[in-house]
Amino acid sequence: MAAIINSNLDIPASFAGILNEKHRSEHLQVVKTFTTALRDKEYRDAVEEEAFSSLLKVLSRLYDELQAVSSEDEDLQSVALQLQLCAECFRAQRNACVQSTRNQSVLREVGFIDVSLKLLSLLRIPNLENRDDILEPFRCGIQFLGNLAVGNQMCKDDIWQQSFPNILLQLLSVDDEKAVNYASMVLHTCLDEAKVEELSEPQNIPVALRVMELCRTQPDLDWTVIIATQHFLKSSALVESMYSGMSHHERVTLLELLFAQLREEDSDECGVPPSVARFLASTFQKGCGAVLTLATGSVSSEEVLQEALTVISLLDVLCEMTSDCSQFMFLQDHPDLLMTTVELLEQVHAIGKASKNVFSSAQNFSSFGGDGDQSPVISFKAHLIRLIGNLCHNNTNNQNKVRELEGIPLILDNCNIDSNNPFISQWAIFAIRNLLERNTQNQELVASLERRGSADYSALRELGFLVEERDGSLLLKTVRKDS
Repeated sequence: MAAIINSNLDIPASFAGILNEKHRSEHLQVVKTFTTALRDKEYRDAVEEEAFSSLLKVLSRLYDELQAVSSEDEDLQSVALQLQLCAECFRAQRNACVQSTRNQSVLREVGFIDVSLKLLSLLRIPNLENRDDILEPFRCGIQFLGNLAVGNQMCKDDIWQQSFPNILLQLLSVDDEKAVNYASMVLHTCLDEAKVEELSEPQNIPVALRVMELCRTQPDLDWTVIIATQHFLKSSALVESMYSGMSHHERVTLLELLFAQLREEDSDECGVPPSVARFLASTFQKGCGAVLTLATGSVSSEEVLQEALTVISLLDVLCEMTSDCSQFMFLQDHPDLLMTTVELLEQVHAIGKASKNVFSSAQNFSSFGGDGDQSPVISFKAHLIRLIGNLCHNNTNNQNKVRELEGIPLILDNCNIDSNNPFISQWAIFAIRNLLERNTQNQELVASLERRGSADYSALRELGFLVEERDGSLLLKTVRKDS
């Protein structure tokens, strides 16, 4: 490798031929030799700035030539060689940045970011983007940006300043999974708290929405999911901006990612701010009635169905947030959230009893857990009861509110085996336990219902269950029957 290092001064001279002559295959080999040499750390550490300046001149010439390409007088062979040279220049730039802060800084200072971004943007014009040989330079160029940004804040900031939002959105929108994955990596590397806040501004929100669209349409792209969970969900301003600009289908994806983040191990500090929880609770309250449209069995449009599915996803997230997560228990005091939930449970329960529909109780377990299509409202009523129980945990005011709203008989009336609401009995018992704990008035109410035989525990007993108190807790116990 020492011989290669000693030949460093010949690199500018070799590139001079590329600049002054018509492109030919020998020129491609010159750049390939430089690319190969840059794989060696010793060479990378010794290469002089003049070599990079010469490479930049080659890249700039290629940009000028490709910019002049038109469909009328296009020389296909010439363009093919130009694109190969572009790809090789990007590879050399990419290799130069590996574990070399010094080279990253040199490439930034001499102007590679500006020319590289212009060239990548140029490759998206109609005359070029449909060519089969366009992907190689496109991928290599984005990889260069990623290597340039790693561990170098000044490079990150310059890439962001010169590419955001338009060019970055172009890179995320190309019809190539590898290129999109590389672009997502660049975005993730550049992001910080201040840049995330920039994303929430109306003129920039399309970039964030594109990332969320990729999370939905290409879930195997790890970088987009990481961006959403590690950055987007931590910004209430961005979450609210994205949500308002999303279709209901896209909102479900956002909520599913949030739900998964909440369920991560050691999620006591999951990074989701309280303001996001407040926003989702208010959103649920405003739109929860949309789920009632599913009772008719003939949803008028896909949009109506997706709106109902959004409500179901919101409920799932709120249940998870209030499941003994200390940072979200302030939702117990969120204005009217408890009242909205109890009233919705009352409506759903009444609709289900009035006629046979998706909210009706059922004991059809033959296809449960199979591959057949399940109703979107499976477990919805059970989760309403779960949320009520969560909101009443160690909260006397909410215990009393549920009693005043006549929610206790309503919950007791759902202590039944129901294939449309698996585990509803358990959630009902959980909710009743939280409603009775250290609340004499609620205990007296349940006792009076027991004596009247209305909306009591008898339904459970008929199904082979007993409610047993043990160490101050109510447990659901199976009763063994004699054969």
